[in-house]
Amino acid sequence: MRITHIYRYPVKSMGGQAMERANLTLQGLSQDRRWMMVTPEGRFLTRRELPAMALVRAQPHENGGVVLHHADASSLSVAVPTTAERRLVKVWSDSVAATPADAAAHDWLSARFGRPVHLVHMGEDVVRGVDPAYGRPGDTVGFADGFPLLVTTQESLDAVNAQLPAPIAMARFRPNLVIAGAPAAFAEDGWTRLRIGTLTLRLVKPCTRCVITTQDPETGESEGREPLATLRKMGRLWQRQPIFGVNAIPDGAGEVAVGTLVELA
Repeated sequence: MRITHIYRYPVKSMGGQAMERANLTLQGLSQDRRWMMVTPEGRFLTRRELPAMALVRAQPHENGGVVLHHADASSLSVAVPTTAERRLVKVWSDSVAATPADAAAHDWLSARFGRPVHLVHMGEDVVRGVDPAYGRPGDTVGFADGFPLLVTTQESLDAVNAQLPAPIAMARFRPNLVIAGAPAAFAEDGWTRLRIGTLTLRLVKPCTRCVITTQDPETGESEGREPLATLRKMGRLWQRQPIFGVNAIPDGAGEVAVGTLVELA
């Protein structure tokens, strides 16, 4: 098996970035979901609520900042905030100390979505633990829903596409690492550890899927009930929810690259 694609999402729920290689940290890929858009009250926002977030692309700087792009506006460069101000924001049931971006970022995004929104950053010193039911003490995550990495396989996508009225791209599922060469579709259900070079990943929980998978990943427009309906029909369920891919936690830091050999550990 080998890695065929690597993706990171600098701002939670906004457009992703394909990469040939990336640094992997204990919190996931470097600069993956260290930024998040929130309501003025601090509640996280995603494409579940604002599908048009798909239209905003975030290109990361080497220093951790991002450049926001939208077809209807001039791009905006946003630096990592240097203020000592922290505010609590909500990611599901977690309260996280985040640093607000400058007012220009809030204004730029508010204009795109026609409502007041803010942009916040998670500093390197902020610790957000994963669900202790699936992780170990010290396992942490950025602004991702719950775990540092999402791993999918090409074979599983091929099996789903074979059942769909029209095939879909892997981008619908927003993975971090895509693997090809698995012995069978959904073989990842039985994996507990993977070795990628000198790195190991713990595969800890199936990834339950939501309405975002039914949206065009480039525009956010709804395309009906697929692939959720087909996943249900195929029995791809966990706690009555459709699943695709596996949440993973890295045991160390290092580099991953397209083409790297992947083995069961």
